[in-house]
Amino acid sequence: MSIISSNSLSRTYISKTGVIRKQKKEIQALENVNLEIERGELFGLLGPNGAGKTTLTKILSTILLPTEGTASVLGLDIIKQARAIRPRIGIVFGGERGLYWRLSALETLKYFADLYHVPPDLAKQRIPALLDLVGLSDRAEERVENFSRGMKQRLHIARGLISDPEVFFLDEPTIGLDPVAGREIRRIIRDLSVEGKTIFLTSHYMYEVDELCQRVAVLNKGQILMVDSPSVLKKTVADLEVVEIDAIGVTEKAIANLRAHPHVDAVHIKPRELAQGLIIQSPDGASRVGEFIHILEGAKIQRVITRQPTLEDAYVRLVGPDAMKT
Repeated sequence: MSIISSNSLSRTYISKTGVIRKQKKEIQALENVNLEIERGELFGLLGPNGAGKTTLTKILSTILLPTEGTASVLGLDIIKQARAIRPRIGIVFGGERGLYWRLSALETLKYFADLYHVPPDLAKQRIPALLDLVGLSDRAEERVENFSRGMKQRLHIARGLISDPEVFFLDEPTIGLDPVAGREIRRIIRDLSVEGKTIFLTSHYMYEVDELCQRVAVLNKGQILMVDSPSVLKKTVADLEVVEIDAIGVTEKAIANLRAHPHVDAVHIKPRELAQGLIIQSPDGASRVGEFIHILEGAKIQRVITRQPTLEDAYVRLVGPDAMKT
């Protein structure tokens, strides 16, 4: 039996636009989402901002009701048996909300231990272990208001684990963190997976799901496009070579001409610090570099490299070049 299962899960909501004459618009946040996640799996949900990742996480964690479809967690119905599910799951959302800044890290975990009815003797053992897991043992008595963003996120993870949940939902846990803090969060997630936790991780960082997850679902505009391992997803672009060109002064017409080239599969634009980064997917890109540079005539070329495709390239092929503008 799958630990997490959804069948034709959908969610719509009404958005109001306009100031004087407000108009109602129906938004399809999720559409017929079907997933099966096994016990002990580290499962990734990959998608751009607005794809529906947080909506799906909230539904599966019983925070939000679906409009249509069914889902279960730990064999329990998310609507009819929500109260039975909640003590057995942990939830962490990206950002700094959900902590009381005037409490210390130790006081925070004691408070949430009481909230989750963790027996006092068990809490005394679990809290030091969690502080050690997230690397906050030496800052346990310090107020949360003095913590860096990365430290707050680590405390969020400890808070989410205080009830020793069987399933752990992590919604973009490294968003906005610096590389060092992000690496530390990924280490913690990896350690939890080794311990056998079932982890549902959402992200729009390709390297993150590639590094951590056993399987990945690609979500865009509320729909699941593909579910498989990162290595299999990469095989969807095995027929391509990638040419990266950093240039200054690239015109919209030049980009349009690149995209119209008969041997170009896709062109993705990535802003660099002082230039535009053009990522060109082509079946024979290495042999076409001269043609691509000729199309960019008038632009100042700073760097040209060719490489094999990555998970990010597979993602762009599946979702489209605009998906990365997040």
